[in-house]
Amino acid sequence: MRSNPLTTLLPFLRWFPMSGATLRSDLIAGITVALVLVPQSMAYAQLAGLPVVYGLYASFMPVIVASLWGSLPQLHTGPVAMLSLMSAAAVLPLAALGSEDFIALSVMLALMVGVLRLLLGLLRMGILVNFLSSPVIVGFTNAAALIIGLSQLSKILNVPFPRTDNFVLDLWTVVEQLPETHLPTLLFAIATFAIIIGARRVIPKIPGVLLAVLLTTVVSWAIGFERNQEVPLAAIQDAEARELATGYASTQRAIDSLGVTTARINQDIRTLAAEKNDSSFADLALLEADLRVLNRELSQRKLANNERQVALHGLRFEHVIGDDGRDLFYRHGTVPAGLEADGRTWRVAGVDGDQVKMMGGGAVVGSIPAGLPSFKAPELRMDFFWTLLPSALVMALIGFMEATSISKAIAAQTRERVDTSKELVGQGLANIVGSFFSSYTVSGSFSRSAVAAKNGAKTGLFAIFSAIAVMIVLLFLTPLLYHLPQAVLAVIVMMAVFGLINVRSLLRAWQIERQEAVVGVITFFATLAMAPQLANGILLGAGLAIILFLVRTMKPRTDILGMDAEGRLAGVSMNDVEPIGQNYIIVRFDGSLNFVNASRFEDVLLEARAKNPQARAVLVDGSGINDVDVTGEERLRDVIATFRDNGVEIYFTSLKAQVYDTLRRGRMFHLLNENHFIRTKERALEFMHETFDSGDELRPAAPAVGPSTPVLG
Repeated sequence: MRSNPLTTLLPFLRWFPMSGATLRSDLIAGITVALVLVPQSMAYAQLAGLPVVYGLYASFMPVIVASLWGSLPQLHTGPVAMLSLMSAAAVLPLAALGSEDFIALSVMLALMVGVLRLLLGLLRMGILVNFLSSPVIVGFTNAAALIIGLSQLSKILNVPFPRTDNFVLDLWTVVEQLPETHLPTLLFAIATFAIIIGARRVIPKIPGVLLAVLLTTVVSWAIGFERNQEVPLAAIQDAEARELATGYASTQRAIDSLGVTTARINQDIRTLAAEKNDSSFADLALLEADLRVLNRELSQRKLANNERQVALHGLRFEHVIGDDGRDLFYRHGTVPAGLEADGRTWRVAGVDGDQVKMMGGGAVVGSIPAGLPSFKAPELRMDFFWTLLPSALVMALIGFMEATSISKAIAAQTRERVDTSKELVGQGLANIVGSFFSSYTVSGSFSRSAVAAKNGAKTGLFAIFSAIAVMIVLLFLTPLLYHLPQAVLAVIVMMAVFGLINVRSLLRAWQIERQEAVVGVITFFATLAMAPQLANGILLGAGLAIILFLVRTMKPRTDILGMDAEGRLAGVSMNDVEPIGQNYIIVRFDGSLNFVNASRFEDVLLEARAKNPQARAVLVDGSGINDVDVTGEERLRDVIATFRDNGVEIYFTSLKAQVYDTLRRGRMFHLLNENHFIRTKERALEFMHETFDSGDELRPAAPAVGPSTPVLG
């Protein structure tokens, strides 16, 4: 059935006409998804290193666009855990976490991912995902899930999480701070986990995530969970703390300056590289040397500030009001006589210049800007374009793979047809349009799509209803989320991603094909080792999978055949059988005969001849040969000529039609005639026995008669 060009261009027209029952189902599904979407989107925004409001921005326009131009009605697009972490990992080396530059580059990355997905969809290149084998995907997903989940541990403990180029060392820094755990924060995390699990078992119709957000926010407000105070550096009445804070502020200024300098040098390097003349090459070498020195210094200063941050957080203070009414903070146990502390334990939460942020409670979401995102073209920072491009490509493919797997899983239940290229177009447009409304990278969400399908979503209108709910939150409800503890969002992320861990698939891969399983395990450990640069892990895995495929193609399965007890042909090396015949050999070649393995084919025949020097003929079982290219045909003719010079004839049986046609179009029949091509194995065995093992004098090959069809059998 031919598709309607109008619905191809505007897929959402397929929703109409819409019945009242469909509208009600979509409304209920949309509201239910929105209850999960709002807390999830804020949690994932923090995972991406962005303020929580950007998660809500990413849940507005991208959701609407993807629903209008996507392929599967039940697929819900928006912030997802894996791409959120990959976005942070891609941008973090280029800008300070949470800074204006960091936000601008995150939005630019969304635009790049959107353009790549759109191009892949328009060119119908969804097949590229096939380069990622199942064990590679499983290994990467397991590692990414662990990285994403464990990256939230610091928020559950309420301790600093230094970000460097080594995730494992960063995580170990968090683990070392276990004695510094903020107990109320940990209790909120445990309560969130208990509420979500309990809701699933007791009241499954009510989203446990929503219930946890509501209850913990109310409790946080009631007990005054957050207590922050920003004071001048002089308010800290401890020499060690002031020295650490002063050093931190000074080093941070140096880091910012070095960041500007390295960005300028990177731009100069690209400009000189484009000129390509003798003088520019000399300048280029000098600039690259300077850049290496500056990057090394930048890395060292960041490490030093990470250590200061952890050291400052480990100090405990008591808050008192001085005689002159000023706020003063003394190290725990050093408050002078006559001054009364407020009874709380305070710690340093951050340093900004000569101002110190003191925290006397736990971390909450805080103020969320009210209002919808305004239309604004994303800032194109071409000096960072080539740096971000590899990550953008991997994110485009990973996001598409994730959305496709979700779509196919849901389509299997709803019996909808999924067009992967159309889905690429929808996802691409969602990211492109979203970037003009301050959205970072989005993709299809498994959890929200499953909720939509479970609650009876019929068309993509349900996603638009969920976006409208987010719009209402942005316009009117953001003040209510102020007291939501950060630990609650961390638990939401943890529970979402740990459900993606799949060990059984790797165990099953080990039972089926151990080499592929090893590649999956290598991908897992490489992704962990290379974190936070997750793109490098999956690129390595994909490269290993392709190399493994090429090795298999270069060395297809081959064997000399014998006859088993049931009268069937079987490989000698894998079965306890003897080769058939005294004066001929039967060889099986299971692979296409092409430029990659043509020499392997020759080697196999030579090895078979060496093992059976008395043989006067070789019968090639070609049932496993799917095609022959030019190199394969040329090498085949060389082998036939070489063997004939040594008194050995080569015959073929069970060739596929396309292989036979290729040989006929070549010059093969200048060497062979129809007697050398036998259609069935049974007739070939009879012919070989009668001709070479009957005791009669061996007959020479008949003269070539030109192209013809097989006549024997």
